[in-house]
Amino acid sequence: MSHSVETPAWWLPPALRGYKIEWLRHDLVAGAALFAILVPAGMAYAQAAGLPPVTGLYATVVPLIVYAAVGPSRVLVLGPDSALAPMIVAALVPLAADNEQKSVALAGLLAILIGVILLCGSALRLGIITGLLSKPIRLGYLNGIALLVAMSQLPTLLGISVEDGTPWEKLLAAVPKVLAGETNMTAMLLGLASLALIWVSRRLKWKVPGVLIAVVVSCLAVAVLGLQERVKVTGALPQGLPAPALGGVGWADVLALLPAAAAIALIVFVDTGTLSQSLAAAEDEKVSGNHEMAALGAANAASGLLGGFPISASTSRTPVAVEAGAKSQLTGVTGAVLVLGFMLAAPGVTEFLPATTLAAIVIAAAAAIADPAGVRRLVGMSRSESLVMLAAFLGVAILGVLPGIAVAVGLAILDFLRRAWDPYRAELVDVPGVPGYHDVSRHPEGERVPGLLILRFDAPLFFGNGSLLGSFVRNKLDQAPPGTERVVLAAEPVTGIDTTALDELVQLDEWLERHGVDLVFAELKGPVKDRLLQYGMAARFSPEHFYPTVSEAVRAFQREDREA
Repeated sequence: MSHSVETPAWWLPPALRGYKIEWLRHDLVAGAALFAILVPAGMAYAQAAGLPPVTGLYATVVPLIVYAAVGPSRVLVLGPDSALAPMIVAALVPLAADNEQKSVALAGLLAILIGVILLCGSALRLGIITGLLSKPIRLGYLNGIALLVAMSQLPTLLGISVEDGTPWEKLLAAVPKVLAGETNMTAMLLGLASLALIWVSRRLKWKVPGVLIAVVVSCLAVAVLGLQERVKVTGALPQGLPAPALGGVGWADVLALLPAAAAIALIVFVDTGTLSQSLAAAEDEKVSGNHEMAALGAANAASGLLGGFPISASTSRTPVAVEAGAKSQLTGVTGAVLVLGFMLAAPGVTEFLPATTLAAIVIAAAAAIADPAGVRRLVGMSRSESLVMLAAFLGVAILGVLPGIAVAVGLAILDFLRRAWDPYRAELVDVPGVPGYHDVSRHPEGERVPGLLILRFDAPLFFGNGSLLGSFVRNKLDQAPPGTERVVLAAEPVTGIDTTALDELVQLDEWLERHGVDLVFAELKGPVKDRLLQYGMAARFSPEHFYPTVSEAVRAFQREDREA
């Protein structure tokens, strides 16, 4: 028999309402499994973001606990993410000037700003903004990010020291050193072995995460073979709990980081919202986008306040929790508590963890977010959307993450406007034996209704296409048989109209009137009719100008014709 904990809903965290006692064992086991990858992943992503490894653990523990308290998703793991690393680097490098303490403070400030933006967005109910990142943009962005992340970690994988900078700058600095034979073969072999272990475990679907295997094997190799002097190691972590680390930041830093914070907030919410909705759909549940945005904002703000950096939902750690049998957010809390215990009781274990293994973990994560199969599908489906995807990829890879996303979003908006500017237009005819009226280009056997010209315009009317509607109607009327007395505009696709388009519509009606032709509308939506009344068009477009269906408009014309 299933037993639920009956408690007042007001004090119980959203994701724990309706909790069943028998879930506890599953959550504890899943939390332990999750812990196995939280430590190495958190440290690796901190390294990729140019920050001390311990900040990755702070950015792991704090968000997990905060989200468990306020988050709506029953199973969702938050934490550092490889896709965010290049964006964090791009935002911090110009301001930090190779000062590690300043970088940590700026990263915390960036997370706080992201949190505030997300909380404000939730208050304003802006969950719908995820539509700005269409599938082509997301494909281009993710593949571009994967390339940047992998490039940024190649020098570390090869054991080559380079100055901080963009991934391209780091790669260009590493190339001469590789050509000069400065590759650290020991580090490279450890890194490649770590990569192989991670990929083999994924391919063979081992129950033990490959990340954990790679970390344990590389640490043992360094300790047993005494390789600390030959490869760069992470070193022992500072012993302590997450704490504020915002010293030295000011309002100038806030203003400098705001654009990056806004762009990262959008990416973070899109990624988290997509994963959250997917998990909810699998359980036949629903998650409020605005609630998700608020919880994500709170988790980011808390991470920034307590020594961490920007975080997102994890597409690599969440499946680990799900596959391990996680039932609720207690899984994340269990993992966070175990990480805290590790930081307090055994921080010296990382003394033998080679930096090249952390680089391998990041590269493997980058390879996992790339989606070449999705690229191939899109290329085969839509040329224009493929160009948007390519623009997003090149923009991210060449210009950098934030400018690249801005370019891609701009191109997507232009592509949408192009479609609205030049929408599909059709003449409708009567097809014998088929109910309704249909596009003559698809049904050349169709017959025109004598005296009528039935046209369809597949877009809202606005300043960009109002004149196009007028030209379309005039051209079709010129081609119509003599004796055409009425134009029926099948207006169901017309979901809006602005004042510029209205002026064009009035001019068209006046032109038709001078030529002895009426203009009527069929299937025009109520809100658009209301807009016409709001614009003072009730006298010109009286009720007899509107019909609920095209068929009713045709029957009305035929009745009038018989009566005449």
